[in-house]
Parts: sequence; C-alpha cells; structure tokens
Amino acid sequence: MATKQQYALVTGATAGIGYELAKLLAEDGYNLVIVARGQDGLDKTVKDLTEAYNVRVIPTVKDLFDPKAAFELYEFVTFQGIHIDILVNDAGQGQYGEFIHTDIQRELDIIQLNISSLVVLTKLFLKDMVARGNGKILNLASIASKMPGPLQAVYHGTKAFVHSFTEAIREEVKDSGVTVTSLLPGATATDFFNKADMTQAKIVQDGKLSDPAEVAKDGYDALMSGDDMVVSGLSNKMQVAMSNFMPDEMVAANMHKQHTPKEPEEK
Repeated sequence: MATKQQYALVTGATAGIGYELAKLLAEDGYNLVIVARGQDGLDKTVKDLTEAYNVRVIPTVKDLFDPKAAFELYEFVTFQGIHIDILVNDAGQGQYGEFIHTDIQRELDIIQLNISSLVVLTKLFLKDMVARGNGKILNLASIASKMPGPLQAVYHGTKAFVHSFTEAIREEVKDSGVTVTSLLPGATATDFFNKADMTQAKIVQDGKLSDPAEVAKDGYDALMSGDDMVVSGLSNKMQVAMSNFMPDEMVAANMHKQHTPKEPEEK
C-alpha cells in the first residue's frame, strides 16, 4: 500500500489498459496525476477514482503528439511540488494499412507519441527517481515489439523501440533502487483499433481480444515485483515463444495474415 504522499503518473489514463492501471494504483492508495488529450474523459475518470478510492487525482490535458507536451507535463508536475514514485507510459496509437499508402504525417505523430514523448517522460522522471534512490516505471510495449507487423509497420517498429529501450535503461539503473518494467500485451479490447482504422482486421473480427483489466493486472503485478518484462496472456506467451524460433520472414507472413481484412461470410 502507498503512503498518503505517494504519487503515480499515468498517460492514456482515461480508457483501456491505462484506465485499468490507474484503478489498480488508486486501489493501493496512490494519488494520481492522470494525463489525456480530452477534458471530458479526464473529468469522468477523476470522479470515478476519487469516489471509489478516496485518493487525490490531478488531471492534466496534454496532447503528447506535440513535441513540447512531455516537457510541459514534467514542468507542471514539478511546479506542483509532486514527486512521482511510479510512472506509467501507457499512451500510444497505431495506423493500419500498407506503408506505401498510409499518411506519413500521421505516422510521424505516432512516432512522436509512442517513442519521443515516452523517452522524454522516462528520462526526466527517471533522473529524479535515481537521485532519490527509489521509483518504478512501467512502459507499455506489446507483443508487436517481438515480431514484424505488415499493415502496422510503424506501430510494430515503435513498440520494438519501447521494449529494447526499456530493457537497456533497466540494466543501466539496476543498482539505483529504481526498476523499469516492460508490459507486452497482445491484441486487447480497447479503442486502439478504432483509432487505427483497423476494425476490419481478422484479429479483431474473430474476437481474439484480451480483457484490458487482466492485461493491467499482469502489468501491475510485474511492476510491483520489479520484473523486467511480462507478456500478458497464455496465447500471447506462446506466440512470442514460437516467434523466437521462426525466421523473421515467416513471422511477418503470419502477422500479415492476422492483420488482413476479414472476408465477409457468404450468406
């Protein structure tokens, strides 16, 4: 259980895995700084969490597609005199389609959100944690980090960065009292696929989607245990294990099939 003075910061906290992680943190007594792009979602989340768990919840609207936003978020938190004990970098998006046809500006925004903003927040808060000699960070990677993803090439590439980056800095700070953990979910029932224009993909249409609450619990347990990483879900563990023994070309072909739009059934 957290003390009354401990705070966690969660990006993407108003929906999906981020919201479920915020609930778990609040349940354990952590005060929260929650970050999202829209005020309405933040207001609802503040109401839900304060009423259910009696913790302090500070909302802040930040668009982490903006290169300045992560720096502004850190300045906002430090100006409040708040020490962040746990950082959860959950916010992330993807774009569906063949790379030669997708919108490059949208992809550059995704790289900014999934990589650049995550790196900025991790660096700034990690330096403070190391100086204090304690703290925890959870970065949302994905099983996408372990395999090429045709029709989601940029998204898979960003998640490969997140996982590799997380493992590297974990090693660097291993004697500091700070732990850094990578969470690798598979396809999960969140708004991700709507935002990515991916609702027609076989993996979505076939309904093989994980429960965000279960994914969050796996990640939360790993975070609190100080583990380096966790793959959430038995089927995802098996998929990652198999991909480790298969040629990348074969893994990419398998992922291409999963991401291909599902053909309508004949009546």
